[in-house]
This record gives sequence, C-alpha cells and structure tokens, in this order.
Amino acid sequence: QVQLVESGGGLVQAGGSLRLSCAASGTIFSINAMAWYRQAPGKQRELVSRLTSGGTANYADSVKGRFTISRGNAKNTGDLQMNSLKPEDTAVYFCVVTIFGRDYWGQGTQVTVSS
Repeated sequence: QVQLVESGGGLVQAGGSLRLSCAASGTIFSINAMAWYRQAPGKQRELVSRLTSGGTANYADSVKGRFTISRGNAKNTGDLQMNSLKPEDTAVYFCVVTIFGRDYWGQGTQVTVSS
C-alpha cells in the first residue's frame, strides 16, 4: 500500500514563491517517476511537471522557467518549487508517483495566488 501526502500549499501574492513537497509512505522499493498535476476552478486537470528516475524533467508551457521539479532530500519525497507565481496558477496541486507502472495520487494541496 502506498500513501502520498502533499504539503506546502497556501496563499501567496503574485510574484511570490511556494515550495510544494510530496511524501510517499508504505511499501516502496523504488519510484519510477513523479509528477505534479493541478486542477484550477473551471478548468480540467492538467499535467504541470513530470520527473523520471533517470532525471528527465518535463514542464507545461505555462510554467516553464518558473517551476522546478526535483527529488526531495529525504527518501521517497519530491518537491515542486514555484516561483513568479501568477493568479492563474491558483489550483489544487496533486502529487503522483509511479511505482512498477502503477500511479498513486495524493489528496492535493491548495495553492492560491492573489493579484
């Protein structure tokens, strides 16, 4: 069984920064990939960023140059550094990890960017 918990969300002014963290627990040998998704009010869920175990990172065009995905310092953790935040970044952010081809989702954390 695998459980994911996101943290670090909150309220920030436009231009500010937040760092989201994802912690996985349970039966984990290795994480093949991790990703961050978000769902904003009135919009569909979208992929924000994905990082493979080999170190390949991908970003949505809307966040390129502003967001950085990385493995966390602690085992089975990951981070999403968000800089130069915009009101349109407001959404619930979800961490997703892939283990042996299976995806596991966290409960989400709210990020609100005020103008």
